[in-house]
Amino acid sequence: MSTSSRGARTPARERLLQAANELFYGEGVETVGIDRVIEHAGVAKASLYNTFGSKEGLVCAYLEYRHERSRERIARTLTRFRSPREQLLGVFDAQGEAFTDPAYNGCAFVRASAEAPAGSAVRRAAQKYRAWVLDLFTELAASAGYAEPEELARRLHLLYDGAEQAARMNRDPSAATTARGAAADLLDAAPLAESSR
Repeated sequence: MSTSSRGARTPARERLLQAANELFYGEGVETVGIDRVIEHAGVAKASLYNTFGSKEGLVCAYLEYRHERSRERIARTLTRFRSPREQLLGVFDAQGEAFTDPAYNGCAFVRASAEAPAGSAVRRAAQKYRAWVLDLFTELAASAGYAEPEELARRLHLLYDGAEQAARMNRDPSAATTARGAAADLLDAAPLAESSR
């Protein structure tokens, strides 16, 4: 199928998001100009501004798209585990799936927010994703019966962040396995709530 026939059937919004995902994630938000995204998507400039309003609007939509994909990947992985404790460790298995992708280029949210000004919509989109990961760890830790689920979640989140950095900087997809092992040690040492003993 040719690009033109495929483009004729794919809505402009979807083509712009696909192009943004490929270019922003691969090269960086600030490096890639809006004209390159438009050209790559094969749409008119008006389509971008009518759909997203600005480059910042497109970047936020791209981050929301990445957030949804992460949420889906983690949810799919967690269905393989029965207990909340296993699911806590399963989050690192889901992370490992991302690390083995040849196109893995680090955390899209860290990269985009590092280039964005303080208080921007891009920073808020990145924070929303980070809050979601922390909330997930907190909910699972509480369900598993740990005495201090918020503190345990913060520690697990640090392992999660560290694994992302190691996977990208060291080109080491096994970073998730290492982080999973450290998380298991952390869970073994963490006190359980009285009701869970």
